[in-house]
Amino acid sequence: MAIINLSDVNIDSIIDIAIKAGFAILEEYDTLAPQYDTKADKSPLTRADLRAHTIIKTELEKIFPGIPVLSEEGKEIPYEERMNWEYFWCVDPMDGTKEFLKKTGQFTVNIALIKRDRPVLGVIHVPAESVTYYAKEEEGSFRRKGKRVKRIETRELDSMNIVLVASKDHAGAMVANLVERFPDAKRLSMGSSLKFCLVAEGKADVYLRDVPTYEWDTAAAHAIIKEAGGYLGTLSGAMLVYNKPSLLNPPLLTTGDQADFWREHVLS
Repeated sequence: MAIINLSDVNIDSIIDIAIKAGFAILEEYDTLAPQYDTKADKSPLTRADLRAHTIIKTELEKIFPGIPVLSEEGKEIPYEERMNWEYFWCVDPMDGTKEFLKKTGQFTVNIALIKRDRPVLGVIHVPAESVTYYAKEEEGSFRRKGKRVKRIETRELDSMNIVLVASKDHAGAMVANLVERFPDAKRLSMGSSLKFCLVAEGKADVYLRDVPTYEWDTAAAHAIIKEAGGYLGTLSGAMLVYNKPSLLNPPLLTTGDQADFWREHVLS
């Protein structure tokens, strides 16, 4: 198992890989009717997913030989093999496949570096908008479009101007209850990991996810949220950890400010 120092990881090289995968996705996106299969969990799998997976895995292994890659499209790695990993890449080659098929543009490429059980680097690239969100531990979170780069931060909670963000396709009973508790709040609906990005850049206050996610769905966003000053964790306040025996996450709460306030309203 190769050991790396985070300071030696050039995040620009990871962004470049995400962008390269994004170009491949857009080539498929621009076809008249993208073809897809259905996975065992009944979620769609497109040629774009597979092309992005191959590009990311190949490029990461070229730059960082010996660092394993755990990807949604290549995830069948036994825990007995994973349990002693010091570092690994946690990848969702295309998050938001349903949005891709619906042609909304709300799909992303997610790449995170995990050290033992926590994300220390995250990149979320939005191919349809040529926008990239990224973060590295203790260096802050950023949004890049073209040559323009700006630091992003979560916002302070204003009880008179609350913004809730919810999934377009995956919202459960707890989300409905939270919306009822704040009837005057503005509600944003967004696909893929862009929901996390809304909180990270201060456009929303809270994102409750009460239906299942996997580690690759949250890892890159987790790094970005944390460095932007927010919280992404369990409803009880426990840290969300990675490389678990089961890669399934518990229900999650993402907040820009006052996580305890939101936990109280979610759990009461």
